Amino acid sequence: MQTILFILFGYLSGSILYARIFSNVFRKENMIENSKDQNPGAANAFKYGGFWCGALTLICDLLKGFIPVFFYMRYIMIHFRPVVLATSLVLASPVIGHAFPLFYKWKGGKGITVTFGCLLGLLPIWQPFATLAAFFIFFSLVFRITPHFYRTLIAYFCSLLCMACLVTETNIWIGFLFITAAVYLRMAASSEEKEKMKVRILWMH
Repeated sequence: MQTILFILFGYLSGSILYARIFSNVFRKENMIENSKDQNPGAANAFKYGGFWCGALTLICDLLKGFIPVFFYMRYIMIHFRPVVLATSLVLASPVIGHAFPLFYKWKGGKGITVTFGCLLGLLPIWQPFATLAAFFIFFSLVFRITPHFYRTLIAYFCSLLCMACLVTETNIWIGFLFITAAVYLRMAASSEEKEKMKVRILWMH
């Protein structure tokens, strides 16, 4: 029962789209609709809403993933022995909520910032967070993939493969599998124009 409550808490936490909330606070009501990909996330909050709108969205999107996972790991995982699937759903529930939010007719965002928040909630288990961050950095600065749509897909896929091989906790790997599925489904449903993928290797330019 406690695990079910944490899954529900994570999903409802993820369903709060702070980019939309702060766009109203800072009187940028059409910020999301006027963006290129119409994604209610931190990147568009910075770009179209300004520094404070972006910073507050970034912090809140991280926290809405971090808080449910962190307290679950500190309470349930210590006092109980939940099944693997339940633990995996707790890890993924904030991202699922962000991608398919109850409060916004199931039309949410990609969930990248929320994913990092969920993975931070696993600390002191740092490998999952570091893996995803490393692939995003690699495909942004070294083996640069554009547009961001394809960079995200490839970074998540490569991270999933690495976690399957390197992360010993099965529940974490399966949880990230659910996260990746939610991100992929949301991006597939996006109205964002899919430009041709380009690859630029840093040392060749």
